[in-house]
Amino acid sequence: MQCKPYRDRAEAGRYLAEKLADYADRPDVLVLALPRGGVPVAFEVARALNAPLDVFMVRKLGVPGHEELAMGAIASGGMRLLNESVVRALRIKPEVIEQVAKTEQAELERREREYRHDRPQPELRDKTVIVIDDGLATGASMRAAVVALRRRRPARLIVAVPVAAAATCAEFRYEVDEVVCAATPEPFHAVGLWYEDFSQTTDVEVRDLLERAQDPARRPT
Repeated sequence: MQCKPYRDRAEAGRYLAEKLADYADRPDVLVLALPRGGVPVAFEVARALNAPLDVFMVRKLGVPGHEELAMGAIASGGMRLLNESVVRALRIKPEVIEQVAKTEQAELERREREYRHDRPQPELRDKTVIVIDDGLATGASMRAAVVALRRRRPARLIVAVPVAAAATCAEFRYEVDEVVCAATPEPFHAVGLWYEDFSQTTDVEVRDLLERAQDPARRPT
């Protein structure tokens, strides 16, 4: 098991791909990345598995003034998932939730336009879908993605990440068909601590990786 920080998201993706080798060269497999940080990881996985790559949009709903704390998340297709325990404990008013959700929905839609342009959403029915992020802490964003993706009837739904909190990884085993957490270090603290380079992935990098994934001539060998 990986026990030291990854150099960057690309290295993490290559390591994660080794754990997913059984899914290589299968026509039913589709890799979905959660932008932005999940895209460089998923690019390496898709390349190694010889599988198509696409993105699925999710936005965390951060508590105002403590944005790193998720009170919920939204996903493509109008999905909204609230962390009721956080909402109750902090007595967050419905109008506050609505305002944060409105702001994040606007950003979600901007990213849809930025990354997808006119490309249609991929067909997921009867597919084996591997959904990837750069790590799982509380899992709020991934959980919203899973709920939304289930509605589109994939044959099999797999959550795969290079690093995760052990408890969060365990929780997802009840929510999807398979969970692949390449590393679950203790103590965990935060995803970013397990990368030497955890700099923010840009829109330009996301677009470039998606274009490279769709154009075999631009894929590295």
